[in-house]
Amino acid sequence: MQQIDWIILICTLIFIVAYGVYKTRGSKNVQDFIRGGNESKWWTIGLSVMATQASAITFLSTPGQAFHDGMGFVQFYFGVPIAMVIICLVFIPIYHRLKVFTAYEYLESRFDLKTRSLAAILFLIQRGLAAGITIYAPAIILSAVLGWDLITLNITIGILVIIYTVSGGTKAVSVTQKSQMAVIFTGMFIAFFMIVNALPADVTFTKALDIAGASDKMKILDFSFDLDNRYTFWSGIIGGSFLALSYFGTDQSQVQRYLSGKSIKEMQLGLLFNGLLKVPMQFFILLVGVMVFVFYQFNATPLNFSPIATETVLNSSYSDEYKVLQEEQDLIFDKKQLLINEFVETENEDLSKQISVINNTDKANREAARELIKLAAKEKDVKVEANDKDYVFIHFILNNLPRGLIGLLLAVILSAAMSSTASELNALGSTTALDLYKRNVVGEKSEKHFMIASKWFTLLWGVIAILIACVANLFDNLIQLVNIIGSIFYGNVLGMFLLAFFIKFVKSNAVFTAALITQVIVIAIYYFTMFLPESQGEKAMLSYLWLNLIGCGLVMGIAIIIQATSGTKNRQLA
Repeated sequence: MQQIDWIILICTLIFIVAYGVYKTRGSKNVQDFIRGGNESKWWTIGLSVMATQASAITFLSTPGQAFHDGMGFVQFYFGVPIAMVIICLVFIPIYHRLKVFTAYEYLESRFDLKTRSLAAILFLIQRGLAAGITIYAPAIILSAVLGWDLITLNITIGILVIIYTVSGGTKAVSVTQKSQMAVIFTGMFIAFFMIVNALPADVTFTKALDIAGASDKMKILDFSFDLDNRYTFWSGIIGGSFLALSYFGTDQSQVQRYLSGKSIKEMQLGLLFNGLLKVPMQFFILLVGVMVFVFYQFNATPLNFSPIATETVLNSSYSDEYKVLQEEQDLIFDKKQLLINEFVETENEDLSKQISVINNTDKANREAARELIKLAAKEKDVKVEANDKDYVFIHFILNNLPRGLIGLLLAVILSAAMSSTASELNALGSTTALDLYKRNVVGEKSEKHFMIASKWFTLLWGVIAILIACVANLFDNLIQLVNIIGSIFYGNVLGMFLLAFFIKFVKSNAVFTAALITQVIVIAIYYFTMFLPESQGEKAMLSYLWLNLIGCGLVMGIAIIIQATSGTKNRQLA
């Protein structure tokens, strides 16, 4: 990085933090701190909702996902527009009528305190883990690529977020997220045009898409019913709808964004804005990744984009084997270039088949390299992630973009990390203060007391998130990890809300018992389909998206059965 990059990066981050503190100084009560004084317009709500979900993981992992697997990941978001309409018609009117501060407050009015507390605790567990990951994700990657100290990065990102989140609460989060989204969209659009401009002169955008299509990167829709396949049209529409309903309808980090709206109409317009823009935004980010893939068809790439993984294997007994794979990769690249150059000139469909075959060879070669990295990590007794999807885009940024733009793109990544983490800490502090502390510990106190308590709990969760980030380990793909954590808990909580909304004869004890049973079952399903050693039998793979549907269906079915059975017993005793 050059001096200009440092100046742009540091000035951007300082401006966001200072602007958030300045615009929201002087929050006087819970209404201001948690619901932002109910002053947000629909565009502020929409951008805040988008910024909360679009963490740094989105801008680091999604282009790498497209680079390796193509555009199919966009199907994951197909359920979002459906969920937005349902939330606008069902959830928002109820929340607005009851004037709730948290989503879980409604569960007490419908069921009882223990049900509210259970839902709040499930939220705190999964969102507390996610907050740590949203700090850790950009930190681990920037640390590996730039050589920055990981612990220092974790602490720096965490402290920057804590400063304005504790200072101004929900309003500070919403105000800063508008600035952060402006930085994010500007940076990504500039990056996209720079990538397209960096392609050879005779490769137009249309031809770039043809090259991507010949390499099987433009397959967007998969209508198969294969449960092993994580991303299909059906898992996106069904499983994705349930995940989005749970996330946007019952996760306090999102609910708090639209509860700050001036009116029910502003809240609904804000969510519909998010629903309309979410799929195109994710499509565009994936397209950036596809263009990076096309760029690297004309420019050599490392066998593995992670510098730590490469260093580990080169310093192990598997070094020679890895170097042989790299030599084979160079030969594959030369052959591919000849085919692609001919394809650009002639657009011969037979050549596209040959390109697809050689890309499969390339993919197999990279997979063999990952296996060597795993063996090397085991030999060295170190934890190294062999999957390099999260490193693809940052590698491109640092090695191929001009000075100044590198600083802007790094500001995009860190701004996204801050915006998502701020929403999470804001919601974690509010939920802890109002759903647990107020209702289970101290009882009635002044508004000022609970505003101060919310600030202290926000600070506490900020420290916890930093600690989680400092001890976390990389997973297969960071954007998947956050969604997996959510899917394990979200379906259960969504089922509790749907029971509250629509199944009026089910009472609190049945829901509470069913939720406990369901959570154990969902965790067991995930464990046995993902982590059961192959020596104990063939694993049955299941896309994590279906856990949302399973959890929701289980808690509703079990609660109905328990309530019906207890009702029968009561009638028999009578």
